Amino acid sequence: MNSRHLVDPELLPLLDFLPPLDLNDATLPAVRAAKWPIAGNPVPAGAVTRHVRRVPGPRGAPEGGLVIYAPSEARGARPCVLYIHGGGYVAGHAGELEPVHRSLALTADCVIVSVEYRLAPETRFPGAIEDCYAALKWILANDELLNIDAARVGVMGESAGGGLAAALALLCRDRGEHRLAFQQLIYPMLDDRTGARADPHPFAGEFVWTADNNAFGWASLLGVAPGSPEVSCYAAAARAHDLTGLPPAFISTGALDLFVDEDIEYAQRLVRAGVPVELHVYAGAYHGFDLFVPSSAVARAANHDSLVALRRALHGSA
Repeated sequence: MNSRHLVDPELLPLLDFLPPLDLNDATLPAVRAAKWPIAGNPVPAGAVTRHVRRVPGPRGAPEGGLVIYAPSEARGARPCVLYIHGGGYVAGHAGELEPVHRSLALTADCVIVSVEYRLAPETRFPGAIEDCYAALKWILANDELLNIDAARVGVMGESAGGGLAAALALLCRDRGEHRLAFQQLIYPMLDDRTGARADPHPFAGEFVWTADNNAFGWASLLGVAPGSPEVSCYAAAARAHDLTGLPPAFISTGALDLFVDEDIEYAQRLVRAGVPVELHVYAGAYHGFDLFVPSSAVARAANHDSLVALRRALHGSA
């Protein structure tokens, strides 16, 4: 595989700077300890508050952590985004996107609640998705404390966080206890069978997040080989047979992202199930491009499209 000639020119320098990610049991501690170059739009001092809370976890599980960002300006109840971080199900933490979340809380005029879910392989499925469900349950039960509108609570995540967000939408629909207003899925990790098929994409997945890394992430979460039969749709949302009744979806991905095919296919299936969907595919973009090279034109376009869609979902207008 050699897709370098397809990479957006503004995204090329990072490939020479960023060391290849080789994810396995031996390298996982170093990957978790690494500091990734994440930047957000500047936010005036004091414009956004940040609070950390411990909340009840799923039955029989330890408490979970939430990082809460809210605009400081007093006003009525705001909409809320439950944000689920990425990291291939094996890495990442709730506070790692603080610059992004501070900016997003202000520009989208909402409360951002980032959930600290348990990671694999120490915690297998269904630990992470149940942690996210418990966080949503706490948010909706504490809408007055958070000063949020419980009717305008949606879920958002990137990569593995996008996969968990899609799975959470399925779980909420099927349990019938809570209702999400929308699902915002940024290059979501939806299908454990990607990379396990005999006909891999000839150009996608060469950079940042490869098929080998993907296999490690899925195997760590599932405890079985990716592509095994009987994988739950609450682990891999693409496994769901019925997508009807899900909340409106925004899905974005890069044309060179390993997840491009599964993301497009999921969007198509949502459309066929009668779910409102907005889909964006960005030419020349690899996994994480919007976070790693936010100054590039393609990243600015992706972040603008996501913000416009999010404001529409939260407030009814862009």
